Order: sequence, then C-alpha cells, then structure tokens
Amino acid sequence: MSGTAISLCGVGKSYWEVTAVDDVSLEIPRGQVVCLLGPNGAGKTTLIDIVLGLTPPETGSVELLGFSPASAVQVGAIGAVLQATSLLDDATVGELIAMVSRLHKHPLGVSRTLQNAGIADLARRRSTKLSGGQRRRVTYALAIAGNPDILVLDEPTAAMDVASRHAFWASIRDITSVGKTVLFATHHLAEAEKFADRVIFIQDGRIIADGTVTEVQELAAGREISATIPTGDHEQIATLPGVIEASWRHNRVTLLSARSDDTLRALVQRVPSAESIEVAGLSLERAFLTLTAQQRKVS
Repeated sequence: MSGTAISLCGVGKSYWEVTAVDDVSLEIPRGQVVCLLGPNGAGKTTLIDIVLGLTPPETGSVELLGFSPASAVQVGAIGAVLQATSLLDDATVGELIAMVSRLHKHPLGVSRTLQNAGIADLARRRSTKLSGGQRRRVTYALAIAGNPDILVLDEPTAAMDVASRHAFWASIRDITSVGKTVLFATHHLAEAEKFADRVIFIQDGRIIADGTVTEVQELAAGREISATIPTGDHEQIATLPGVIEASWRHNRVTLLSARSDDTLRALVQRVPSAESIEVAGLSLERAFLTLTAQQRKVS
C-alpha cells in the first residue's frame, strides 16, 4: 500500500521560553518503521504527543493518512503506547482487550490480539497481578486491538526483559509485513539499529539527521580509534583534536573522534609510543554521540 502515513510541515511547540519542537517537517511513507532518537529533553515525547493530537502545535500542520490527528484517532487509524499508562485494576487482560475491541469497527479480535502480542497466557490474569514488563506488553496489545494502520510507541520495551523484547519485535515485524506503519522512540539504540528502516535524530527540538542507519552513520563522519598506550602517556589522550570521548581498559584506549584524520595524526605525533592502532566505523550509538556533540558546537 503506497502513500504517506504521517506528514508534518513546519511544526513548532514551546513551553514558556523553552522550544520543545522547532520547525519540524517530515513525511513517513506507509509501511515504514521509523525510530526517533535523541537525548533526554530533545523533544521526542512532545513530537509524539503532537502526532497523536494530545498536544496541539503552535505552528505548522500534522496529517495522518490525510486526516487530522483527532480524526485519525476517531476512525481508529492509530494506536499508541505512551510512557505513562494505567490499566483498570479489577479487570482481566482478556476483559481489557475485549472492552477496547468493542470501540473499533474492525478489531483484530480478542484471541488474535492476545496471540499477536504474545500474551495469550495472561488472558485470565488481573491487571493488579501483572509485572512491569507484562503491563507494558498488555498496553501494546491494547494499542493493536483496533487493527490500526499506524502505531506510535514511546519507549515501548521499557521494563521488558530480553525474552519479552524479542517477542515484541517479532510482533512488530509481523505487523509491518502487512503494510502497517510504526513510529517509535527508544533509548535502546541496538533496537533502532536492528529494527528501524529509518532513524531520525532530534536535538533541541530540531531534526539533525534523518536516514537509514548506514546513512546516519556516514553522516556522523566520525570514527573509533583504538590504541595501546604506555602508562606515562595517558594524560595527553583526552586533549587530542577531535576527541569526543576516551574510554580506557587497562592500557587500551578507545577514542570516539569527530575528526579521525586529525586525531590519528596527533596521536602518532604526540604519543609515539602508541601501538596496535586500529580505526573502525561508528556504531549507531557512537554516531548518535558524535552528531550530538557536533550539534552542540554549532549551537
């Protein structure tokens, strides 16, 4: 199914004198899995709230499948998992899903929702008896119960153990295989690297990078440089040009550098005793740190 699922044009939002979202424009095609990344306070949650219609933008426009956010919610086109959620205390998981399903014209059905969310074994359990990770999985089940075309997820795997996260992403793969669109924010960069078709970095309310994982890694224009350094030369390392971060393990240092050529040249000149020097490309996490540091310098 072709077309645009989510469209933002010139969206802005401020709280008092703090700009939370600053002139954001983007389009997300149907069927794409998009990850929002950024440091705390970057504007990710505010942007998600704007997409969902929970917070009105002060400038710009938002459309979901051609609808306003409010209309998209009304017709059941969008499902969401937010950071803060609550469940009815006296209801079982199956009852909760049945109640939500009745609100939609074309729900998945209780059994299918339980199965797709990987929580069939929790159907008769009351919400008060759920662990934190189980509550998160139930919240996800409620988000997909109405069979929405768009899923918006804010830290969806928070409190989940490894097995639960694996089951969650297996479910997401099934959903996107039939053309559903997923927009999610996470602090698990490994999840973004593995599951996102596209990564959008946000800092200070602005988009600073947008592309596939490979494209963003290349945009960061940074490298990791590792070397073995004799004890007496440790003090010079952190002051090498381009170094964003230096981490040590015994006498082995790993440098995150935004200007790897300058760093490598200075390392060889200033620390001639350095040996076993290696240069590698950046992981998504390292690219994130590099882009964040570069943006701070620009600002």
